[in-house]
Amino acid sequence: MKCRLLAAVALAVVLAVIPAVVPAAPARAAPAPPPVVPVGAFGWPLAGVDGRGAPASAGSPGAVTRLFDPPPHYYGRGHRGADVGGRPGVAVIAAGDGVVVFAGPVAGRGVVSVEHAGGLRTTYEPVAVTVAPGAAVRRGDALGALEPGHRGCPVAACLHWGLRRPSADPSAGALDYLDPLLLLGLGRVRLLPTDP
Repeated sequence: MKCRLLAAVALAVVLAVIPAVVPAAPARAAPAPPPVVPVGAFGWPLAGVDGRGAPASAGSPGAVTRLFDPPPHYYGRGHRGADVGGRPGVAVIAAGDGVVVFAGPVAGRGVVSVEHAGGLRTTYEPVAVTVAPGAAVRRGDALGALEPGHRGCPVAACLHWGLRRPSADPSAGALDYLDPLLLLGLGRVRLLPTDP
């Protein structure tokens, strides 16, 4: 009986001390609202494509063949962009004005990243790259040519088009993934509460 009483007292002391010793987990920042993009500031990332083609099943260039599927956490599974159907060799163009911050191979595929106003960054792959880092580009300027071989592409070639912006949590020091179709006013809209 005495042992049980001592064990219960010891447990009570430990449980009382733990909250004082172990700091509470930091509150997770609320997701940032979608970026505010001026109408007409961005366009489709493939030359000659306006995105209003037939459904992807018809294999038309410009059709979105795979939508953005955000990962549950930074390293989680998902689809961090939108795939746009095209033809091998078609010009991959800057979706908006900016500066090329990366142009080169990643895992054997050509990738271009362009930094835009407000910290937005678009990425394009697989591309036969024709620009260099530091180059200023305007909307519609060629970044390279679309290459075939994008895994899961139902047409001759698909461009993986991505969009990122600085994280809402500055301590994360990372860029958050967004749906690039938001740049065209076509992304999935999600209503968020105005009250924290």
